[in-house]
Amino acid sequence: MKEIVNNYDKKPAIAAVASHSALDLFDGAKDEGFRTIAVCQKGREKPYIKFSRVVDECILLERYKDVLREDVQRRLREEAAIFVPNRSFAVYVGYDAIEQEFEVPVFGNRYLLRWEERVGEKNYYKLLDEAGIKRPKLFNSPEEIDRPVIVKVPEAKRRVERGFFVAMDKEDYWKRVKELKEAGVIDDEGLKNASIEELVLGAHFNINYFYSPLLEDLELHSVDRRIQSDLDGWLRLPAREQLRLAGNPRMIEVGHLPATLRESLLEKVFDMGEKFVEAARKLEPPGVVGPFTLQAVVTPELEFVVFDVAPRIGGGNNIYMGLGSQYSKLQFGRPISLGRRVAMEIRLAWETKRLAELVT
Repeated sequence: MKEIVNNYDKKPAIAAVASHSALDLFDGAKDEGFRTIAVCQKGREKPYIKFSRVVDECILLERYKDVLREDVQRRLREEAAIFVPNRSFAVYVGYDAIEQEFEVPVFGNRYLLRWEERVGEKNYYKLLDEAGIKRPKLFNSPEEIDRPVIVKVPEAKRRVERGFFVAMDKEDYWKRVKELKEAGVIDDEGLKNASIEELVLGAHFNINYFYSPLLEDLELHSVDRRIQSDLDGWLRLPAREQLRLAGNPRMIEVGHLPATLRESLLEKVFDMGEKFVEAARKLEPPGVVGPFTLQAVVTPELEFVVFDVAPRIGGGNNIYMGLGSQYSKLQFGRPISLGRRVAMEIRLAWETKRLAELVT
């Protein structure tokens, strides 16, 4: 791998699976003068063809996982591509294949991607505990439930979607399971991999960071919030109508909104980010490289409780595409997108012959 990334004669291209946050990555790459390569899946390629200004080459495949084909990997290596991982890359290609079969330099720590999961030896609960970051209490079985909980379970038909539901107590848990199984939303297989977490009430924020190994600095980049279907529609209704409606609101992420945090909370935000970077470095060297997101609740006591982790670029960063974020303006004197921040790091590494410090 180092023989590939040490070929500094050719300026690298920036590549990504064409989904999730890829448009922000491609737009930022073009702003920094890089060639871009979109790995597209048939039936989902139109946005990347229509926005051709930011996509120099579209590699069209039957399915995303075909990026593992030798001819596709050879093409990416010929372009000296640096592949930037997003959630779609992790989900559709798979952790084992990314770690063992994908012979293209990956921006960041490819081995940290699987820590986003809630089950298995490597999971984000362990990362947060190592960092000393507060998280919701975890229940090992439904019989332990003694307070309101949120249950995180893969959907029956679309395993990449998480069929979250809330239960007030143990009896309500089994009632909701029965309702959702009858509706075909979840199944027994998904329940085997479910996480049952204490329901923490507060304001929800996605806190987007960037750690630069070249500058040895943690940056707060931006903050956003999720728009979820069809929970968003339920919340727009008065309580009377919510109670009379049949069914269960879903929590499928469909978009994001920009947000800010009150300045008195920023000390804690930086503290959490620094602790996370140190924990990741200890548990999965070299640790964090580039963007990561901590999804947190802020309680009325102004405590942060982190309920989810993304050890790669987050999905909400597209809201700052072409505009730049508020906290990046404080850092650099001009607002930049997270996609551009990734490209800035790659450009600095290429110019100073330090690309090997950014890729695995």
